[in-house]
Formats: sequence, structure tokens, C-alpha cells
Amino acid sequence: MVEKRKVSVASKRQKQITRRGFIAGAGAAALSFTIAKPELVRGANANSKIKLGMIGCGGRGKWIAKLFVEHGGYEIAAAADYFQDRVDTFGEKFNVDPAHRYTGLSCYRRLLEEKLDAVAIESPPYFHPEQAAAAVDAGCHVYVAKPIAVDVPGCHTIAESGKRASANKLCFLVDFQTRANEFYREAIKRVHEGAVGRFAFGESSYHARCPWKYNTDQPDSPETRLRNWGHDRALSGDIITEQNIHTLDVASWIMNEPPIYAVGTGGRKVRTIGTCWDHFAALFQYSNNVGVTFSSRQFNAHGSKPDGIRNRMFGSEGVLETEYGGTVIIRGENFYRGGKTNEIFKEGAVNNIAMFHKNITTKRFDNPTVAPSVRSNLVTILGRTAAYTGERVYWDKMIKSTKKLEADLRGLKA
Repeated sequence: MVEKRKVSVASKRQKQITRRGFIAGAGAAALSFTIAKPELVRGANANSKIKLGMIGCGGRGKWIAKLFVEHGGYEIAAAADYFQDRVDTFGEKFNVDPAHRYTGLSCYRRLLEEKLDAVAIESPPYFHPEQAAAAVDAGCHVYVAKPIAVDVPGCHTIAESGKRASANKLCFLVDFQTRANEFYREAIKRVHEGAVGRFAFGESSYHARCPWKYNTDQPDSPETRLRNWGHDRALSGDIITEQNIHTLDVASWIMNEPPIYAVGTGGRKVRTIGTCWDHFAALFQYSNNVGVTFSSRQFNAHGSKPDGIRNRMFGSEGVLETEYGGTVIIRGENFYRGGKTNEIFKEGAVNNIAMFHKNITTKRFDNPTVAPSVRSNLVTILGRTAAYTGERVYWDKMIKSTKKLEADLRGLKA
């Protein structure tokens, strides 16, 4: 990384994509997304849409399914969710025939028996590795939500599924909004080319209220806990993996290498339900003695600012500042104005849905989102493990772990 930063700024700028050029190229590409050539989509006829199955029909599933439909190149052909009420509400909204709605823990397997071109996985993260692997085995292109897994073995399973997808000429895309945003992409590209000089240290934070409401309509039961999976450590991966991955992914993207070790702390000082912690704090130590500090909370801070998803990287020639939903900018000797990312939540998903369609129809099977998503997911687990144990945890040792988070699924219907 140090050698790369010695390249002259003038030569770097000649290679950089201008914002106008980026938008023009993206617009031209978007025009080609709508109609899929029959030879490029598995099982499709001329001018047909990609037949998509949705695994996970809760709030996020319904929200993103609407974006798939609005794209114009997809048909929602089947739906699967453990809960009958969720899959029926979804099916009625998106005109999925009752015969193609599936429930229970194995609902995704019955969905994959259909002749689908692709699946979108929006279930609790605990299930992502198994469901993605089964989808690849069934010959489907895979669009999967973050986080990809809740433990180290799950991350390795996703990495292997991505490789098998490429070998089998299938697309596998992980849905990170920041990595699809033009300002984040351009700013971090410039940082990698030396715009802030030699790295000194970085900061990464995600401060917010708890995003999950707890459904208390029914007494505690396996189904109640599954319905409230965002409060369950094993099903969600805890807040550092399920939610904080947004900021730790940006930190990992900036550093462009795994950390050497992490130390951390955290706990439950405010939260009274579920098994997840409500705050974390950690230090990730990288090569060249570069440290990245991290903190997060999921409780009311009574108006304290700043909050949200923020990253800063300080260097010898400047500072990169990013805010999810705010401004991305590089200050210093190689100033980059960047821009505001106010619409990133929806815009990122829209861009990824369009890219997924383009990759399928143009036969791009290199699946570049998999490896960095696996690495950032492992970074969250490194920080979580350090906080849980109160010990210094080394990357090289952690990634060999075979320990799994085990969810209590007893009492749930198959």
C-alpha cells in the first residue's frame, strides 16, 4: 500500500473517472438492462423477464421486491418465508400464486424446486450461507443481503458458494449500498491512489437507536423469537455484524487488507430484551502500525451528535470523510469535493439490482462483490470475538475457527 501511494497525483488524476463520465456511462448501461436476450438468461424466452424467487418476505423483502419489479427486468415468480402471514401478504402484493408460496424452515428448498432464474435472499443472516449454497446448487443466480453470515464457517461457505457460482456461470451479488455509490467509489479509489498520503489512523462508527421493534403480541416461543430475529444474537450475528457491518465494511474497503488483530469491549447497559448487546467499542490494528477505532450503539442518545454511519481516514496529505446519507469528501492537498449521499439507502439497492440484471444478461460471472463482503463480515466477527472474550484476537487464528453460532430452532416446523 505504501508503494502505491508514491504515484504522482497528476498521473492519478488522468486515470480517474469523472463524475459526468460515470453518470453518462451508468445511464447508457441502464438503457440496456430492460430486455434480456433469450440465450443469456437461463430458461428465458425472447424478451422475457428474469424469474425471481424471494426468500424472506418480511419488511426488507417486501421493500426490495418492489425495487426488483420497478426495474422492469424481473418477474416475482415464487416466495418463501417461515411465516404463513408474511408469505401471503407478500404474495398478494406481488401477485404470486398461492401454489408458489412456501413456508417452514425448509421453505427455500421447495422454492428452489421451481424453474427459477434467480433468487433474492432476505431472510435472517443466520440462514444465508445454507440458502445461498442451495441456490447455487439449484443453478440459480444469487442476490443476497448483508451480512452474509453470522460466524466464520458461514463466511467460508459463502466464499465457496461464490466460487462455485463463477465456475457454474452464475451471478452472485452481495447488496452493499455504499459500494454502489459513485461518491464512495471515487473517493476510496483516490485514497487507494494516494490522495490522503500515508495512512496515520482511522475512525469508524455507527450510532443509532435500535431499529427493531419487539413483537409482543404472543407469549415467548420459538416462533416469537424467530419473528423478532433482530434481537437474537445467533440469528442476527449481534449488532456489530448485523448493522455495524455498514461502517466496518467501509473501513475494510479503505484499508484494502485484513487487520492483524482486534481488542474490544461492549455489553448490555440499556437493552432489556433479546440476547444482543447494545454497544461495542474496538480497536482494529492494521499493518504499518495503523489503528482504526470503532464504536457503536443501539439505544437512545437523547439527541447527542454526531450519529449515523461515519468513517474518517487521516493521512499525511489529507483526510477522507464519509457519512452514509451525508457528505463524502477528501480534505487536504488533493481535495475532492465528492457529494451528498442523501438517497443512498434506496439508490444503492436500485444500482445493485440493475447491476445484477446486467451481470446475468451479459454473462459476467466473476462476482467481484463476494470476496470483499466476506472479508468485511469477518472483520465484524473479529471485533465481536475480541469484545466477547476481552482478549486480543488475531486475524490469522480467527479465520481458522470452526465455532458456529447455534440458534435454538427447536419447536419450529420444518
